[in-house]
Amino acid sequence: MSVYSVENIRNFSIIAHVDHGKSTLADRLLEITGTIAKTDRNKQVLDKLQVERERGITVKAQSASLFYSHEGVNYLLNLIDTPGHVDFSYEVSRSLSACQGVILVVDANEGIQAQTVANFYLAFEAQLAIIPVINKIDLKNADPERVEKQIEKLFDIPIDECVRISAKQGTNVEKVLQKVIEKIPPPHCKTADPLRALVFDSTFDHYRGVITNIALFGGEIQKGQKIVSAHTKKRYEVNEVGILTPNEQPTHKLYAGQVGYLIAGMKEVTEAQIGDTLFLYKQPVEPLPGFKSAKPMVFAGMYPVDQTEYNNLKSALERLTLNDSSVTVHRDSSLALGAGWRLGFLGLLHMEVFNQRLEQEYNMSVILTAPTVPYKAVLSSTKLIKEYGKAEITIINPAQFPDKLSVSEYLEPTVLGTIVTPHEYIGKIIVLCQDRRAVQKDMLYIDEHRVMLKYLFPLNEIVVDFYDALKSLSSGYASFDYEDAGYQAADLIKMDILLNGNPVEELATIIHNDKAYATGKFLCERLKDAIPRQLFEIAIQAAIGKKIIARETLKAYRKNVVAKCYGGDITRRMKLLKRQAEGKKLMRKIGNVEVPRDAFIRVLKRQTDK
Repeated sequence: MSVYSVENIRNFSIIAHVDHGKSTLADRLLEITGTIAKTDRNKQVLDKLQVERERGITVKAQSASLFYSHEGVNYLLNLIDTPGHVDFSYEVSRSLSACQGVILVVDANEGIQAQTVANFYLAFEAQLAIIPVINKIDLKNADPERVEKQIEKLFDIPIDECVRISAKQGTNVEKVLQKVIEKIPPPHCKTADPLRALVFDSTFDHYRGVITNIALFGGEIQKGQKIVSAHTKKRYEVNEVGILTPNEQPTHKLYAGQVGYLIAGMKEVTEAQIGDTLFLYKQPVEPLPGFKSAKPMVFAGMYPVDQTEYNNLKSALERLTLNDSSVTVHRDSSLALGAGWRLGFLGLLHMEVFNQRLEQEYNMSVILTAPTVPYKAVLSSTKLIKEYGKAEITIINPAQFPDKLSVSEYLEPTVLGTIVTPHEYIGKIIVLCQDRRAVQKDMLYIDEHRVMLKYLFPLNEIVVDFYDALKSLSSGYASFDYEDAGYQAADLIKMDILLNGNPVEELATIIHNDKAYATGKFLCERLKDAIPRQLFEIAIQAAIGKKIIARETLKAYRKNVVAKCYGGDITRRMKLLKRQAEGKKLMRKIGNVEVPRDAFIRVLKRQTDK
C-alpha cells in the first residue's frame, strides 16, 4: 500500500435519490477497475444484506477500494456507496466525512427529486467537490438536456460539467473515473504526522469482534501497534488492518489518506463509537470533529411474541444494534405485553428494515406497537420540576404524559418537508398538506413541469402514512424528503381507551385536539372487531380526561330463555327476561375484560386499513 502516495489517492462517495442507479454505477466502477470480474451476475455487489437485495434499496453504506491507472499513474480510489432513502441520510453524512468529493447521480428520466436536493446540500455544506452524473440515458423517455438545465438552475453547476452515462450498459462510465481523478482533490494529510484515524462505520463479526471502517487523516497504522480511542480512552492492540475490495483484504500497513478496516479486539460496538478518533498510545492528538449523532424521530415498543423468548430477543437486539448504531434502546414493560423495549428509529422505513432484519438474520418474530414521536412538556408545577430535575421533559411513552394542570405548554416535533412534484398534482398535494396541519413555506418552479414545495409539518402527522398518501395522489411521481425543524407549541391531549370503565394503558395515545374525535371513534370501532364477545356487555369508550368522546358497545352472548314458552301469558315471558338481565348486570360488575394478545396486535398494527 506504500506505493500510493497521498497525491494519488481519491476518496469519494456516490449520492442520489432512491432508485437513481447508485449501486449499479458502483458495480460498473468495480468492473472497470478490475476489482470484480465482469459477469452478468454483478447486480448490487455492494448490497450485502438480504433486506437490501429483496427491496432493491441500499440500507447500509458500503466501501470498496479500486486501483486505476490514468495517464500512466496508478491511483487508489476509495468508493463509498450510500443509501438514498430519507431515513438513512445519517449514513450519508457519515460517509461524506471520510470523503473529499461526491458523484451526484440524477436519473435522466425522472430528473431532480427531493432526496437529490437534500444530498446535494449535505455535500455542499461539507465543502466537497461535486461531479454531476446523469444516469439512465439508454431509456427511451430519457431527457438529459432537461435534467442538465435543472441541475444548472438549482445547484449552479455549469451544463458542460455534467457527465451523461448509462450505468447498466456501461456507456461513458470510464469518463466518470477520469473526472474523479481530475476534479476531486487528494486528502490533506501527511504520513509523517502522528496517527489520526476517523471511525466512520462499524460492523460486528461473531468470531473477530468489532470490525471498524476507518479513514486515516495522518500517520500510518500496522498490526501489533497499541492504539487508544479518544472517546472511551480504552487501549487496544491492532490485530489486523486492510482494505475492502468489497471483501476484506488484509495488508501490512495503512497510510495517511487511505480508507480501510481495522480489527483490534473490541468486544462491543459501543466501544467503536461512530465519529471517534483513534491515535497511537502515548501520542495523543486533537480529536477530529465527529458528526451529529443520529436523532431518533419515531419510537415504537417492541415485545417478544412469547415471554420465554425474551433473552433470545435481547441478544438479537444487542447484536443488531451493533451493526446499526442509530437505533436507541430503552427497557420498557407493559401489563398486557410483558417485558420489552422502547426503540427509537430514524423513520418508518428504518423501523420496517430493522424488523425485517430481526426476522431474517436472527429468526425472531416480535410485536411492534404503533409508532409515536417524542413530545415535550414545559412544567409549571414546582413539585414536578423538583421530581424531574428540569422544567422541560421529553415524553416518549404516552403513559408518562403529565396532566394539563401541571404543564404550561406542550411541544410537538416539527420537520421541514420538501416535496418535488409534476405541476398537475399541486392542488391535491396542497389539500393533503393542509389536512395534515402543515404550513406552506415556499414554492418554486424547477422547470415548466416540476414544482418544489416546502412545508413545515408536525412530525406525528407524516409518520404513519403520509408518504403512501402522497404517492397515491400523484400517481407515484412526487418525491418527499424532510429534515428536523425543532419543536413548536401545540394543543396536545392524552386519549385513553376504557373497557367497562377501566383504562387500557397500552392503547393510550397522545394526539392533537382537532384529531381526537376521529381517532377515538376509529380506535373504538377497531377494538369492537378485535375483542371477543363475553357473556356480559362490554362498553368500549375513548376518553379525554373525564369526558367520553366515542363509544361502541359489544353485545353480550345470551341464551334464549323464552324458548320454552309456548303462548301463555306475557308476564311469564317478561319475568324470565328480567331475571336474565339482572344476572347479566351482576356478571358485568364482577367480570373483568381480558383483552387477548392478538387483539392488541391487531389494533396496534399500522392503522392502514382506514
